[in-house]
Amino acid sequence: MGEPSQRNKTICLTEQQKEFYLKDITPVGKICADDITDKVFCGDVLEALDALPNGFAQLIIIDPPYNLSKDFGGKMFKSMTDEQYMNYLMTWFPKVCDKLSDNGSLYLCGDWKCTSALQRVMEKHLVVLNRITWQREKGRGALSNWKNGMEDIWFGVKSADDYFFNVEAVKQKRRVIAPYQVDGKPKDWQESTEGRFRMTYPSNFWDDISIPYWSMAENTPHPTQKPEKLIAKLILASSKEGDMVFDPFMGSGTTAVVARKLGRHFCAVEINEEYCAMAQHRLSMAEDDKRIQGYSNGVFWERNTQALSQKTKKNEK
Repeated sequence: MGEPSQRNKTICLTEQQKEFYLKDITPVGKICADDITDKVFCGDVLEALDALPNGFAQLIIIDPPYNLSKDFGGKMFKSMTDEQYMNYLMTWFPKVCDKLSDNGSLYLCGDWKCTSALQRVMEKHLVVLNRITWQREKGRGALSNWKNGMEDIWFGVKSADDYFFNVEAVKQKRRVIAPYQVDGKPKDWQESTEGRFRMTYPSNFWDDISIPYWSMAENTPHPTQKPEKLIAKLILASSKEGDMVFDPFMGSGTTAVVARKLGRHFCAVEINEEYCAMAQHRLSMAEDDKRIQGYSNGVFWERNTQALSQKTKKNEK
């Protein structure tokens, strides 16, 4: 095989790097309730939940194994019947909810196959406010079925009368196709050197997310890695700077990394040592590099629009 392309930015660690980063990881058996801020814990989530204090997180983001057979770095998760999967969720979801503050928010990720179970388990313990569906532009086609191009994120809170939501932080900058005017002036849009754009309110359908791939600096070998832009929307909408964000199924560390980039604290649990090391590496990178693809200067850009505007500015010079 030839050498990998110089443009390939996928994060892969050597054995020496893994050993180096694992020194900073705490086993769940050694969790100290007074020392959980900005920590990654390695081990079984149920053991971790028994040790972590209740009510400590203002925001919880959960990306659990979906009801699919999947190899997570040598640790297999096997698909189950719907009833078995519901029982699996009930072993940990109520305990995760205990970690949420009284005015906190929780997001629970899933796909079409498990989304019904996710809704049912959330309705047992939280007030469900919405279901976000986001377009997943990646994956193989199917010969005898529709290609799965969507995933869900369920949004719930402890109290429908007391929770934080900052809509201004998650408005999207969209390119204006039909620039309406009133009395010769732009209506609800602005013209700049970048082009014509409108700031729009976010809906519960997101079509501006790019799945990490080999030329993106955030890409890892994790099979179900969530994009930083996706997580950034959840964190900015439902937490304040300095708040605690908890991720009980950390994977390659995206939630913790984005929390650090956006000035939040984090606490995360992951059973796979290799993913823990990878997350710690990404966290060290985030100390100096706060960039999030598709988000800049406090603005979420429509997919591919930012690149187009930068090209326009370059051509005008």
